[in-house]
Amino acid sequence: MTEVAITGMGLITPAGLDVASTWAGVLAGQSVAAPDPALVGLPVDVDCRVPGFDVDTEIGRRLAWRLDRYEQLAMAAARAAVADSGLDPKTWDGARVGVVLGTAIGGIGTFEREHRNLLDGGANEVSSLLIPMLGVNMAAGYVAIDHNARGPNFATATACASGATAIGVAMSLLRSGACDVVITGGAEASLTPTIVSSFAKMKALSRSGTSRPFDASRDGFVIAEGAGVLVLERLADATARGARVWSRLRGHGATADAHHATTPHPDGIGAAAAIHTALADAGVLPDEVDHVNAHATSTPVGDVTEATTLRKIFGTRPVVTSTKGVTGHTLGASGAIEACLTALSLHHGVIPPTAGLTALDPAIDIDVARSARSANPEVAVSNSFGFGGQNAVLVLSKP
Repeated sequence: MTEVAITGMGLITPAGLDVASTWAGVLAGQSVAAPDPALVGLPVDVDCRVPGFDVDTEIGRRLAWRLDRYEQLAMAAARAAVADSGLDPKTWDGARVGVVLGTAIGGIGTFEREHRNLLDGGANEVSSLLIPMLGVNMAAGYVAIDHNARGPNFATATACASGATAIGVAMSLLRSGACDVVITGGAEASLTPTIVSSFAKMKALSRSGTSRPFDASRDGFVIAEGAGVLVLERLADATARGARVWSRLRGHGATADAHHATTPHPDGIGAAAAIHTALADAGVLPDEVDHVNAHATSTPVGDVTEATTLRKIFGTRPVVTSTKGVTGHTLGASGAIEACLTALSLHHGVIPPTAGLTALDPAIDIDVARSARSANPEVAVSNSFGFGGQNAVLVLSKP
């Protein structure tokens, strides 16, 4: 089977504005959640925003004003990933370069602003740019324009699994021979009053303002924004050009719970099936997995369901972590950001801590990292699960 390599990564997260600073922030194990002036007066007013993101510097004012924030984050992360890969869009065969980017919600910030304009001033006050700023497909479209990528172009929208789903689709494009390079990942910027109010009313958000994955006192997730973008190539091509390979992407599994709109199947059957499918795709046995970057969002039901599933499949051998304790939950970007962090764990031989974990829930019987561990993992799994019961699992390994 065609082997796939990650040769470029770009991260813009609440923990940092690039790969190095995000990795350092995640290893530090300190939550970056903070009160948000934009949410004052709401039942929950804490989130994880990307700090100090200067969009004019990152992508230029002439382009930035035409993009929703989720598209801005995607564009900046994509530029960083392509630069990191060492590839040059000016010289590559653009017809052989694809783009697959995921998002759960798209340009909701622009929509809320323009809806207010409609209510306050009438139809003439609505921007003609609303649709291209709103669409879930437009980050992928703009990234393609920016990089002369004329190959297959897709957007994936599988809720909080969107970024991981995008990476799985991208891997398939390389394996099938449809592309030689794929820019893939996810972006999200949904820290708006309407979205936060809805999540709060669902009782999904932490009222304490702290993400505590696997902890006995966890009370919901802290909503966040961010983007993670990867450049994928066939390993043989990357090796031939002497590229630095962060890690190999070995397998992908995608399933549906077919159970409930927002609650995971109590027996974790969909998640388990996705993990088994990804392992089979990778040609990896459960006892070969050293590390799991868990979806674990800090919700009472979700964390236990995932932990129980991991225990059944892997026992207590892999070291498990949830980086959402630092970054919060970036929704459709989370699977891509965490795929990058999993690749970094393999590259550096370090497993990040699970920030916010002080007292492990007695119902959870897995090895959860409370501090950074020098474990030198060879094979790792990254889980992403979303509303609608949509599951996406990735298997990565050292080059």
